[in-house]
Amino acid sequence: MAYGILLGGLLDAVPLQAQTDTAGSTTQATPSLRAYRINPGDDVEVYVWGEERLQRTVKILPDGTFSFPLVGQVDALNKLPRDIEAEISRGLKSQYRENVPQVTVTVRAATGLQFSVAGKVRAPGAFTPGRYVNVLEALSMAGGPAEFADVGNVAILRKSGGRLVAIKVRLSDVLKGNPSERDLAGLPQLESGDTVIVP
Repeated sequence: MAYGILLGGLLDAVPLQAQTDTAGSTTQATPSLRAYRINPGDDVEVYVWGEERLQRTVKILPDGTFSFPLVGQVDALNKLPRDIEAEISRGLKSQYRENVPQVTVTVRAATGLQFSVAGKVRAPGAFTPGRYVNVLEALSMAGGPAEFADVGNVAILRKSGGRLVAIKVRLSDVLKGNPSERDLAGLPQLESGDTVIVP
């Protein structure tokens, strides 16, 4: 079966979510996008308006922090860019008597978001997509399932605190081309450090 073609067609339709307008009628579905949270290894650009000496690109350290002039150490782990903007603005407040300059934080390279796919896939390995992906997209990046893969028992291994948690995912109906709404709604997004196992 040509899984690559099937996956390509499904990926366009999977992360869709219907919206309801104020009149109560359902409008065309739009992609459901998740805001990006900062991971260790990401390159982040910080721009302080009117202060060119404070503009810089920083790499998030393995502990999820980075140092910024006049502010000190900034904790960025799992935070949104707007959270970091607020933290830097608070840190700069004591340095400015009147108006604190506006701070803008953008993710230049989301290289910290990494996951692995192992088991019976055509191209197992580690992947850095630069955006959030769901388990079906991860399987596609790994070349799709190999022959005799048990796609009804896919597992995502995720670090939670000091232990590993296994999230079971059933992809057999999705890959056959007749997914139910429940199958599509149950496609979890991957987090940094996840490992997808295809038995």
